[in-house]
Amino acid sequence: MAPVYPLAGLRVALGRRGHASDYARSLLTSLGAECEAKVDGEPDEHPALSWRRSGLMALTGRAGGAGRMCPLPLTASADGALAALSALGSGLRALPGSGATLMGVRARFAGLARQGALSPGGTCRLLACRDGELAINLARPDDWVMVPAWLECDCAPDWGDIAARVSERGTDELLERARLLGLAAAASTTPRASPWLELNLLGMPRAPRPRRPDIARPLVIDLSSLWAGPLCGQLFRELGAYVIKVESAARPDGARRGPAAFFDLLNAGKASVQLDLDTPAGRDRLRELVDHADIVIEASRPRALRQMGIHAEDWLAGRSGRSWLSITGHGRQEPHAGWVAFGDDAGVGAGLSELMQRATGERLICGDAIGDPLTGLHAALAAWASWRAGGGHLLALSLDSVLRHCVSFGSPRSDDALHERYVRWTRVARSRRDITPAPLCFAPRSSARPLGADTAAVLSDLGRRAA
Repeated sequence: MAPVYPLAGLRVALGRRGHASDYARSLLTSLGAECEAKVDGEPDEHPALSWRRSGLMALTGRAGGAGRMCPLPLTASADGALAALSALGSGLRALPGSGATLMGVRARFAGLARQGALSPGGTCRLLACRDGELAINLARPDDWVMVPAWLECDCAPDWGDIAARVSERGTDELLERARLLGLAAAASTTPRASPWLELNLLGMPRAPRPRRPDIARPLVIDLSSLWAGPLCGQLFRELGAYVIKVESAARPDGARRGPAAFFDLLNAGKASVQLDLDTPAGRDRLRELVDHADIVIEASRPRALRQMGIHAEDWLAGRSGRSWLSITGHGRQEPHAGWVAFGDDAGVGAGLSELMQRATGERLICGDAIGDPLTGLHAALAAWASWRAGGGHLLALSLDSVLRHCVSFGSPRSDDALHERYVRWTRVARSRRDITPAPLCFAPRSSARPLGADTAAVLSDLGRRAA
């Protein structure tokens, strides 16, 4: 049986120094690797310049006001997660700043702008309650239908009406009701540290020693949607995996309705399979696909797949060499497993808006869906490390846990230190007149496949393999 930590015994040398490299080393060490400190390497970009270069500074602040600095090295952490991943396999152009660029890429494609306490995408708002502040994210059309039940009113409210009604209610009550109704909500609180990964060894690994990443091409079934999971799958594809994107006929990936360039970035090169998961035949096909996989990426609440007869624990025990990657809003354990989260509200729940208010005096949403790209990068690192080591791991990450880990890694210890850093980093960011995004670590060479374009070919190929 391989060690629980997938990178145990691996020595890794990173050639740069600074926050991004320090963060990369911390992630690799948490997975069991031995990392050499580099004292004479090229310096990483200053976190303040990284924040501005990513585009997130332009996305944070009041509409019509100045872009705001986040006094936490979040974009540098994204660069560090990408550097850690690139240390485990060739294929990624992990140039300095490439991880930070991923953080602002959706907004750039969609032409989004800062809107203060409203997210750039317009679906999440930070609201004042009777005893605190709460973010509510109405990202899906059906979410607005649930608002009257959430607020116990008969009206069809708009944001102004919601704000007025929320101001009269307590935060805990509103949060509890939102979660019961399946709405994404988070209280703005003081940051609290959290491990970024829950790692369990539940299956027999394929080999007792870590395998070279060039001796096999893993088959990845990507059941995820939107941003974090598809980004993870695309990083796998760049590292050499064969990735099959599986979508429900009734509920395809919602990102297909957004900017085509963003969807292509995350999904070009993946085979596209469409299944009617409301029918027994569609669920049978899904189980067949999953059974062939070396890595499964899923970002649903755990009960959704269990209701279709797919249990991660049983799947891992069924064949050696498998790795199951679960991305959730708040974790796989009850009661958190049933709570919904998206990138913007997860950022509020991790303490970002609280820190920004302490630093600026303003109520702000920080960046654009900031939990998604950070979680996608961390998820790719965890699952690729598991696959390299021979598999057997159930890897559970949540938007909430990844963000809390990143926030705690670089958070100042006092309000005075926070404000001093905010002022100093703002000065650093504005000291450069012209600053452009760093290159992406990958770029689509074609458009994403049309929905279901490869269904027949993929099912036929897997049928031949089974025979």
